[in-house]
Amino acid sequence: MVLRRCFVVSLVLMGLGACSESHQERLTEPARLPKPIVSSDSRPNFLLVVVDDLGYSDLSSFGGGEIATAAIDRLALEGVRLNTFYTAPTCSPTRAALLSGNDPHIAGLGNMAELLAKNQRGKPGYEGHLNQRVISIATLLRDAGYFTAMTGKWHLGLEAENSPATQGFEHSYALLHGGAGHFDDTGLLERAPKALYREDGKLVDWPKGRYSSDFYTEKLIDYLSKNDGHQPFFAYLAFSAVHWPLQAPDELIRKYKGRYDAGWDVLRKQRLKGLRQAGLLTENIDFVTPPGYQPWDNLSREQQRIEARKMEVFAAMLDNVNQNIERLVSYLEKTGTLDNTVIIFLSDNGAEGTPLEKSPLLKGWLERFDNSLENMGRINSYIFYGPNWAHATTAPSKYYKSHVAEGGIHVPAFIWRKGMAVKGAIARAPVTVMDIAPTLLEMAMVEYPKEYQGKPLEPLRGLSLQPLMDEPSVRIHPEDALFGLELFGRRAIRQGQWKITMEPSPFGTGEWELYDLSSDKGETHNVAKSHPDLVARLAAAWQDYADEVGVILPEGPSGY
Repeated sequence: MVLRRCFVVSLVLMGLGACSESHQERLTEPARLPKPIVSSDSRPNFLLVVVDDLGYSDLSSFGGGEIATAAIDRLALEGVRLNTFYTAPTCSPTRAALLSGNDPHIAGLGNMAELLAKNQRGKPGYEGHLNQRVISIATLLRDAGYFTAMTGKWHLGLEAENSPATQGFEHSYALLHGGAGHFDDTGLLERAPKALYREDGKLVDWPKGRYSSDFYTEKLIDYLSKNDGHQPFFAYLAFSAVHWPLQAPDELIRKYKGRYDAGWDVLRKQRLKGLRQAGLLTENIDFVTPPGYQPWDNLSREQQRIEARKMEVFAAMLDNVNQNIERLVSYLEKTGTLDNTVIIFLSDNGAEGTPLEKSPLLKGWLERFDNSLENMGRINSYIFYGPNWAHATTAPSKYYKSHVAEGGIHVPAFIWRKGMAVKGAIARAPVTVMDIAPTLLEMAMVEYPKEYQGKPLEPLRGLSLQPLMDEPSVRIHPEDALFGLELFGRRAIRQGQWKITMEPSPFGTGEWELYDLSSDKGETHNVAKSHPDLVARLAAAWQDYADEVGVILPEGPSGY
C-alpha cells in the first residue's frame, strides 16, 4: 500500500569504565530486588529508546570507540544494526513520524512549531502537535491491553490536550519543549527561559538537583513497577541528552579530560577507521567540510583547550546515557521481563552542528551563563560543540542536523531481542523512522484502524521491520521505492542509489543536485549536469510527494 508512495525520510565494545562513587550512588539500584513480573499475555514488551542529536558514529558499535557505551553496544551487537536508517532532519518531525507511522506533514509537524513560517501557520499538517488525522502507537497499544509509559522529551505540543496523557500513555513525565538544561529547568531561548514539564498531563516542577538522564530512567522504572496487572508494556524513553546545552556531572567530564586534545580532524579519521572495522563502511569516502570549518592545527592552544572541553562534556553525557541504559536493562532482567522485550534504539536526527553562538535565536541569551573553560558543562553553563566536531561525529556523511544531506538524516539505530539467531548482523537497505510503528503493531498483533472514535485516519506510510529480525538481508521497501523529504524548504528524494537534494547557499546551490550514493556516500560529486533526465524525473517525483503529503514551502528564510 505504502510502497507506491514517496514518503519522508523520517529516522560497540568498550568497557563501561568506573564512574566516581558519588555518581555511582545515584545510579545504584535499591538493595531490595524488584518483584518478578509474570504475565499470562505472551505478546512482547516494547522498549523504545531515543537519544537526542546522537551522531552516526558516536557509539562503539557504529564506529566510535573513545566513549564508554558498552551497555548500548552489547544490545546493538546482539541485535540487528540498521545501517541505512533515516529520520527527519530535526527532532519534533521525527518524533511525530515515530509515534504515528506517518509523514510529519500529515501528522501535524510539517515544520517545527517554534519555527513556522507565516504562510504555514494554521494550515493542515502544521498544527505543531499530533493532529486527528493520525493516531499514536501508544493509543493503539493501550487499547489492545498494553501498559504504556513514557519519560523524557516530548516536543509534540505544549498544551495539556496535546500531552502524552492524551496520546495513549497511561503514565508520563514529559519535557514539553525542544530541550532544556540537564540539571534544572533552564529553557533554550530568551523568549522561553523556563522549560515546561507535565506528569500525567499536569504541569509539574523539575526535581531540584536531578540530572536529566538519571531522572528520566528512574521515573520510567518507577512507572513500570506500577504494572500491577502484569500486562505487556510499551515503554518510551526519550532522553533529552545529548542535546545542547552540553552539561554533565563533573566526575564524568573529568573521565574524558585530554581525550580530544588531538582535535576533530584526528577524530574523524578514527571514526572512519572504526566504521570500516565494524563492517558499516566498505567504500572510500570523499568529503566536503561544512561552512565555517577550521583545521584543528589552525587554532591557538587556548582555542584548542576550549573546543576539546566541549567534546569532553558531550562524551560524558553519552557515557551517562549508557549507564542508564544498563540500569534499565538490569531492572528488566531482574523482573523477568527482558527475555520477552523488544528494544528499538535510535537517534532522532544527525549530530547538532549549527554554530548556535551566531544564531539570532540565542541573541541576548548566552550572556547570562558562565561559559569559561573551568565552568563548561556545569549547571550555569550553556555550550554546544559546533560544525567541526559534528563533521567528525556524523562521519561518513555530509553536514549535520537540520539539513537534508545524509549527515542530517542518517542515524544509528538497531533492534534487539534476546537470543536472535542473526545477532551481530547488519541490515543495509534503507528503512525509516515511520517503519517503527507498523513494526510494533505487527508484533503486538494489533490491526491499524481506518478510523478512530469516528474520525478517519490516514493510512500508515511505514512498513514493518519484523522480517529483518529473522533475515537482515531482506528488503523491506522495494528497490525503486521513493523516499521524499522536506524541512525548512530544504528538499530531497532518494530512489535506489540516486538522491537529489536542494539546499540554499552556503550548504547547496539552490538548485537540484544529484548524487550517486552507491559510490559517493559523502555527497561530494554533484552529477546533475550529466543526468538531466534523471534529475527531471526525480524532481517530478518529489513534487508528487509534496502534493500528496501537503508540503507548504516556507515563504522567506526558514529554519536555523
